[in-house]
Amino acid sequence: MPGLLHRVFAVESMIGSTPVRGELPTTREAYRNITQIALPSVLEMVLTSLIGSIDTMMVGTLGTTAIAAVGLVGQPRMLMLSLFFALNVGVTAIVARRKGEGRQADANTTLRSAIVMMLALSGLLMAVLIPLARPLMLFAGAMPDTVDAATTYFRILAWVLPLNALSMGINAAQRGVGNTRITMYCNVTANLVNVLFNYLLIGGNLGFPKLGVAGAAYATAIGFTVGFVMAVTALVRGGLRGDFLHVHITDSWKPDKECVKGIVKVGGNAMIEQAALRVGFFSYARIVASLGTSAFAAHQICAQFLNLSFTFADGVGVAGTSLVGQMLGRKRPDLSTVYGKCAQRMAFVISLVLASAVVLLRGPAVNLFITEADGNAAEVYAMATQVMLIVALFQPFQMSSVVISGCLRGAGDNRFVAGVMIACVACLRPLMALFAVFVLHLGLAGAWMASLIDMTIRMILVMRRFAGGKWHGIKV
Repeated sequence: MPGLLHRVFAVESMIGSTPVRGELPTTREAYRNITQIALPSVLEMVLTSLIGSIDTMMVGTLGTTAIAAVGLVGQPRMLMLSLFFALNVGVTAIVARRKGEGRQADANTTLRSAIVMMLALSGLLMAVLIPLARPLMLFAGAMPDTVDAATTYFRILAWVLPLNALSMGINAAQRGVGNTRITMYCNVTANLVNVLFNYLLIGGNLGFPKLGVAGAAYATAIGFTVGFVMAVTALVRGGLRGDFLHVHITDSWKPDKECVKGIVKVGGNAMIEQAALRVGFFSYARIVASLGTSAFAAHQICAQFLNLSFTFADGVGVAGTSLVGQMLGRKRPDLSTVYGKCAQRMAFVISLVLASAVVLLRGPAVNLFITEADGNAAEVYAMATQVMLIVALFQPFQMSSVVISGCLRGAGDNRFVAGVMIACVACLRPLMALFAVFVLHLGLAGAWMASLIDMTIRMILVMRRFAGGKWHGIKV
């Protein structure tokens, strides 16, 4: 057993055929370096996900119809944010590479150019999407009992899109240089504010108006605003502290042509990836919504736990993305390989723990989201506890796929990742879900099995790509 563990987890066993170009860290040092960046990021994302689940529980006090209405906003809203997710991939990869190269001025110019781009794009999207909110909710699968609440929720969040997009962009740059502690404070605080105002506005507590689903949306908007203020404050104070990333009002805010070109070059393939993800997830959610309000409510409950496990992978993946990019900037592809594999091994161990917890605690966990007085509670509980077993099976495949995909993005290999997403998420997943639901009549469990197959194939493809090492020579 010790020999097997050494072959799997030791640094010297991870190099493979990659030429060693200098001194390697010890196994302890490598995992410590990963942990220093990953731990704040994991804490941030896990706490954010937990708070998001609490948010869903608080909405759940209004009934399963309210859960379904808020859930319907999920994919259209992510579609709205997909452009910024793509640009942020470019921001993180380029800032990480400039950090490794020691080019501080270029890193800050990249950040300022990204801020201006995101402000302009978010204003344009807000103007287009707010008038189309109701048709978009109907297209997403809203039923007569959910369309009004879903439309209200979407419109309120659309009004604060610029603040949300800008804070995401700033945090993406901070992650590129390894400042995950800053992003943790910003996002956790914003989500705690969200929960506080949920309590005040959903049920009308402490003299505040009782706004129901609209109150949940206003609470989220207030949280976004707080997160934006904190992200900007950290950048401004960064100049006083001498941080690698900082901004000042007197800086040049004219977008730099080369920086914009670099962001678009790296983010362009990520944009294709995001488009594929949103089309695939949107289509998939539409198929699940066709199963009815109870099935969609059960789906939303299970998605909360899948999202929670995703945050562990995403948190570790942030460390992999940052270190892979920085080591390539130092001309050390051997260290990039080591840190990418260390991140994957760490995530795999976490996945086994999470899978066990999901299986053992699925019943009590599902009950947290259900009100016994709701007439659909028993039906929702039965479907959700069944699907939770599939959520457990997801863990090792999802963890490895997310982390290694992040490492490839850190290297700028977004074209390959985009191709995988197009094939698996945009094409394979919806087709398999259609077959499982409408041909095999497997219901919600069948739709989730389709997702599991998609995730497994994704993991195999990205891990083969990473092991091949073609990403070592990509320029950003």
